Amino acid sequence: MNARANAVRAGFSRGWTEFRGSFTNFQELAGGYLMMPAIFVVLAVFLGREPVEGADVSTGTVMMAAGVTMQLVMLGVVTVAQVLGTEREDGTLLRARATPHGMLGYGVGKVWHILTMSTVALLLMVVPGLLLVDGFSLRGVGGTLTLLWVFVLAMLALAPVGAILGATLTNPRTGVGLIMVPVLGLVMTSGVMMPVTVMADWIQTAVRFFPVYWIGLGVRAALMPADYAALELTGTWQLPQVAGVLALWALVGFAVAQWVLRRMARRESGSRVQAAREKAMKRGY
Repeated sequence: MNARANAVRAGFSRGWTEFRGSFTNFQELAGGYLMMPAIFVVLAVFLGREPVEGADVSTGTVMMAAGVTMQLVMLGVVTVAQVLGTEREDGTLLRARATPHGMLGYGVGKVWHILTMSTVALLLMVVPGLLLVDGFSLRGVGGTLTLLWVFVLAMLALAPVGAILGATLTNPRTGVGLIMVPVLGLVMTSGVMMPVTVMADWIQTAVRFFPVYWIGLGVRAALMPADYAALELTGTWQLPQVAGVLALWALVGFAVAQWVLRRMARRESGSRVQAAREKAMKRGY
């Protein structure tokens, strides 16, 4: 029991260290925290007060809600996959496996790192939007609480997906680019950038099986006025369904991710890591 508790404490310490270290790496700071908020805030400011047809809301506000959703999706899936794939290649996972309860500590550290990183990224998106974008606001205490629980469930639902994808990447550098294609496809068709009602009926049905649609719906419920719900598929925010679907994805995802990570860790060896390093060095040249 003490060994497991020590592994959990070590995981939290490692995750906090990695989080602080991300602020000393300009590439990680720009790509992980600053780039996407800057893009969406600038777009929202330029779009300004342009009204959305059929709702008492500005296009800038819609753009900010889309930015919050996309930030969560990219961090939960793409960033997790990239980190896991890279650390498998550089031997970090092999060292964790060789330590008693090392995989437990590794998992705790990754969850804590991603949770702290995504919290800061969310604040960097929301706070400038509140200050600079006309009409963008949290809808009272209820809207704030809705955004918080949607954020937590979104990360819990998406992180296992990112972990599974990262565990299957043979090349984390090119593999992340391939992951981006279906992720962006889901974002574009799930009502994040435009109302899902403009999509074909079969797309409207298909996207509801994935968490991106429900995350976007929950974010809009927190940030949009009540009459915007009329543009949604059912004309309501469906918050109980949002919570249920995301919780189901989290539970199933964590079960599958643990199985995949255990199988991946058993296949790792010093020779495989060395071969991956040599390939990476050749690609670097």
